[in-house]
Amino acid sequence: MKAVGLARRLAGHELRLFASLVLWVARRTHGVGAGRAFGYARGQGAMMFGFAFVCVVETIGVAVLLRDHPTLHHIMLFLDVYTVVIVVELYAASVVRPHVLDASSLRIRNAAHVDLRIPLERIASVRRETRSTHEARPDELNLAIGAQTTITLELKETVRHFTFLGRRRDLRVIRFHAEEPDLLVREVREAWGVWEARETAADR
Repeated sequence: MKAVGLARRLAGHELRLFASLVLWVARRTHGVGAGRAFGYARGQGAMMFGFAFVCVVETIGVAVLLRDHPTLHHIMLFLDVYTVVIVVELYAASVVRPHVLDASSLRIRNAAHVDLRIPLERIASVRRETRSTHEARPDELNLAIGAQTTITLELKETVRHFTFLGRRRDLRVIRFHAEEPDLLVREVREAWGVWEARETAADR
């Protein structure tokens, strides 16, 4: 049963990556709607495309070494091409799936494997905080880009999150990266203030 669930999650992840690649080619985004998008992919673009270039060079080298072994050559060619495609898809997913702030929630994302919607009423504080070291704690989620996070979000109540492998975590602190952290922090605070004013008026 666990194997079936894992296979289903892996297949879903692959589909999301492929859909992200299609959206990237079409220069469209996913899940923004009426909200405001905040990117986070810029910091990892050079590294990921550098890795893809290394994979291409390796593919050429392996092709030369295995030219007298066609079966092995075809297997390694498939694996190398698949690796390059995955790297490009991961970058595409980071571009087309930005963080999104709307009137009721902040949606924090990381490529195709993290998509966490935080209701504004659960936010206790948000601040600009650049960190390059992160301790693993059960109630904290660190979504570093280039080994760095730039925003810390603390919650009044826990938010449930399921890891890529399906393990449940109840989060109270989320650290993540944004290309414009000061702007995102300011917009979240303003959105929270508007939400609080609206709720206060509704209670009168």
